[in-house]
Amino acid sequence: MPYNNNGSFLWKTVLALAIAAAAIGEVCAQERATFDVPRAAAPPKIDGILDDEAWQQTPLVLGDWISYNPLYGEKLIFQTEVRLVYDDKNLYFAFHCFDPEPAKIRTTISRRDSIFNDDWVGFSLDSANTGQTSYHLIVNPNGIQMDALNTPSSGERWEADLLWDSAAKLTSDGYIVEIKLPLQSIRFSGGNNVNMGILFWRRISRTGVSSSWPDIPPGQWVFNRHAHLVFGELHQRRLLEVLPSVTHSITQLRAAQDRWNPWINDSSVGLNAKLGITSNLTLDTTINPDFSQVESDAFQVQVNQRYPIFYSEKRPFFMEGMGLFNIAGTGGDGNMRTAVHTRRIVSPAWGSKLTGTAGKFTFGLLDASDKTALNLDKELFTIARATYSLRQSDYIGAIVTDTEYAGRHNRVAGGDFSIRPSSTQQLSATFLDSETGIRSAAVVRGTASQISYTYSTRRVTSATQVEHYGRDFQMDTGFYNRTGFTSGWTYGEVDFYPREDSHSIVKKIYPFYWNKYGRDEIQNGNERFFLTGIRFAFTRQGYLDVDYGFGREPWANERFKTDRINTVGHVQLFRWLNLDGNFQKGYATFYHPSNPFQGKQLAGNIGITLQPNQHINVYAQYNGVQFNRASNGEHVFTVHIVNLQGTYQFDKHFRVRAIEQFDTAQHVLLTDLLGMYELVPGTVFYVGYGSLYEKPAAQARQLVPNNFGNGYLTTNRGIFLKASYLHRF
Repeated sequence: MPYNNNGSFLWKTVLALAIAAAAIGEVCAQERATFDVPRAAAPPKIDGILDDEAWQQTPLVLGDWISYNPLYGEKLIFQTEVRLVYDDKNLYFAFHCFDPEPAKIRTTISRRDSIFNDDWVGFSLDSANTGQTSYHLIVNPNGIQMDALNTPSSGERWEADLLWDSAAKLTSDGYIVEIKLPLQSIRFSGGNNVNMGILFWRRISRTGVSSSWPDIPPGQWVFNRHAHLVFGELHQRRLLEVLPSVTHSITQLRAAQDRWNPWINDSSVGLNAKLGITSNLTLDTTINPDFSQVESDAFQVQVNQRYPIFYSEKRPFFMEGMGLFNIAGTGGDGNMRTAVHTRRIVSPAWGSKLTGTAGKFTFGLLDASDKTALNLDKELFTIARATYSLRQSDYIGAIVTDTEYAGRHNRVAGGDFSIRPSSTQQLSATFLDSETGIRSAAVVRGTASQISYTYSTRRVTSATQVEHYGRDFQMDTGFYNRTGFTSGWTYGEVDFYPREDSHSIVKKIYPFYWNKYGRDEIQNGNERFFLTGIRFAFTRQGYLDVDYGFGREPWANERFKTDRINTVGHVQLFRWLNLDGNFQKGYATFYHPSNPFQGKQLAGNIGITLQPNQHINVYAQYNGVQFNRASNGEHVFTVHIVNLQGTYQFDKHFRVRAIEQFDTAQHVLLTDLLGMYELVPGTVFYVGYGSLYEKPAAQARQLVPNNFGNGYLTTNRGIFLKASYLHRF
């Protein structure tokens, strides 16, 4: 594989491909359906009943809805009627989802964004009609919402929470959903004959099949299939939102085994504001924000981990619009998870974010000051991102990041592109150049780059990625596993469909392979891994993967086996019972920096979700790892992790939740009780209690004997209250 220290081979290739991408220009777009949306004489009442005057029109003439997951091409046999109107303030959608067996419809009263396993219906709306940003709004038969912001580089980001209204009702012939989407919640260019992109989708839980109109062929996504909506005249009122928040906590830390420190009271007042400078340009600001983690991170195995543990962002200010800041080639099997991981900004004193569109440009600018520094200096973060739409989801982009702290700086600049040479192919590439310096010391520079290609049809899928990360590359804002290597991987699968009808239990069978080869400069060795197996997609959202892999990895100037066998599966066995789990057995490396050795590892997890009625959700998960020395079978460590969560959702606004998490490696037990009332996203009230139990001898987070007996001590406990109120002018 071509390789040198500055990644010049990949950089030259990226430049050549970028020039080719820019030369593609505009091509003839596929003819798409167009609908002129009528204006409502009076706004419909959002109550799940289609008796309003606005809904007495003929449904949209859509044709067949076609399945796209887990298989493509199966007609949805249940009829779905869609109606759409608008007025000066909102877009209104109505869905009548027919079902000949309404008793089999699966629906729950749950928290927002937790209805993946239910029946649901919704749409993808490209309101700016640029092919670069789309709002995904989904509702289940109880009116529970799920929404995401979708971009070509990041895919669907479910962290985003829009302000919109929905209602739904089960009926004797299926269910009805109504949606009201305020114009102030979306971005578009106002005026006459406003054009937006639209795609509708629906999921039937008991078959495990999702369908859409227009159809989504393999290898394509919503931006390549949107139909057109035309609004005669549409203008957005100036957006102004304020979100004050108040947090008060009472905590107590243990001073010794037999006594506590005094209780500590802490109060904080913060303010977020959002200003719509234009209908396409929005400024978000925050001062002294409350970025407390209301939702606890689930415990993960952290013993003998080669790469860092990733935790998702959960803080509202950062979540909204973050898909705009990612770059091509991240996530998946690549080295970089995301170019902008905002959890690195631990406790900002202030922050601002400017996002918008201008013609074919989409852009964002994020600034924040992190006050967690150990001295008086604050770490300053600046992140700028822009993309230019070529056509549909194709784009060329640029990103610049800068962090400054105590005389140290880290600056990264780069570009990326993603194009579709045809409906079955996708090509992307990224190049990043970093500069890091500390006061008068010499500046260190490094590069990172990747090229990815995917070919996908109904029968065959193949993908390839080549990436290089120089040993001196640094990106403070990004989340990536390692530097100092060059590698490439290829993936291929062939899809078989045993019986293409709605009564078939096995929907798809697809044998696959994955092959990787590379050179690790820091660990001084070549790495390779070959994986092959077979996967099955069933009804009831069933999935099963059985595979076997073999290979070698370098570590500390040695090479170790990575052979292993693995199986993964999940199934919605009954409406009230979901099972998931995986099992893995094989060789593994003990990652000691100077004294590594070959080990054998047995690992697995099992999860059970119980939903005895629409209000109760109980999830229990067990993770276990056992590691032995391969040469003599000596036991090295065993880790047991248990995550338990129970939720009672009184209605779509009010819920109570309890969490228990236990980790034998860290010797900790976490309990977390929370009551939450959410009127709309932003207007919420929390009250909670949390406590942390630890073994006294394990304070250093090491696998050591407990010298004080087998009991756990409560080392930290506290009560917190949080309230915030969103007001839109």
